[in-house]
Amino acid sequence: MDRVSFAIERGELVGLLGPNGAGKSTLIKMMTGILVPSSGSLVVNGRVPHRDRIRHAAGIGVVFGQRTQLWWDLPVRDSFDVLHDIHRIPGEVFRRRLAEFDDLLALSTFWDTPARHLSLGQRVRSDLAAALLHAPPIVFLDEPTIGMDVVVKEQVRGFLNHVVRELGRTVVLTTHDMGDVQRLCRRLLLINGGRLVFDGGVEELERRTGATRDLCVVFTRPTRAPALPGCALVEQSGAEARYRLAGDAEPERVLRVLTAAAPVADCSFRKRSLEELMRDVYQGTSELVAADRRAS
Repeated sequence: MDRVSFAIERGELVGLLGPNGAGKSTLIKMMTGILVPSSGSLVVNGRVPHRDRIRHAAGIGVVFGQRTQLWWDLPVRDSFDVLHDIHRIPGEVFRRRLAEFDDLLALSTFWDTPARHLSLGQRVRSDLAAALLHAPPIVFLDEPTIGMDVVVKEQVRGFLNHVVRELGRTVVLTTHDMGDVQRLCRRLLLINGGRLVFDGGVEELERRTGATRDLCVVFTRPTRAPALPGCALVEQSGAEARYRLAGDAEPERVLRVLTAAAPVADCSFRKRSLEELMRDVYQGTSELVAADRRAS
């Protein structure tokens, strides 16, 4: 990590995003107390995670998409009973909480199935419930929906919205799924090269990139794509071309120039996807980080 600094308020659901190797999982492991920072300061819920591991672990929930906290050979119901005893949850509170989670995640359909026989979606739903049984104020989720089908993803997203809006939990989510980001995250923390390169909402990210729309054109025949005001030609293949509009481009003027300069069969404006916007940020900051490192 290199000069990464941010604060997360209670009740926020924050997306911690970045390309592979950017430092997301390292940061999550420091916030959960698994790794010790080599410098700087880190406080989570009033505690320094690596110095007060036991109390810190009792006050957080964690789900790693590739791992499970369920007992491999036990039925799901029995794993929850073990966690009930570990966290010393009062019986009535435990039953009420589990019933609430069952309504949202349909856990009872596989209560009696050993963890090793669960599908990926069933296992992650069980892990989410297990991480929240003791009502931790902060939950860390590292790629929780990886590999899931669309139906289970929607179920999990609905559950996470409930956790934040109804239960008031703070959630830090790492994901490569832009559907998760758009449906869940009002705030994004973008990490690249171990640096925090963006902290804000999706609309601010669009403003920062300065180009939020593409113009897709199909010519009546293969032709050289003309220069258009406020646009940059991104790619062309035969009779098809794609332009990127700057923030101050005037669409009506662009279309007038286009149709006057070339034979057009079809054209449309397309809002750029969140994935494309973030790719531009990653690529731009990667170049800056590389330049800084060469200079040093």
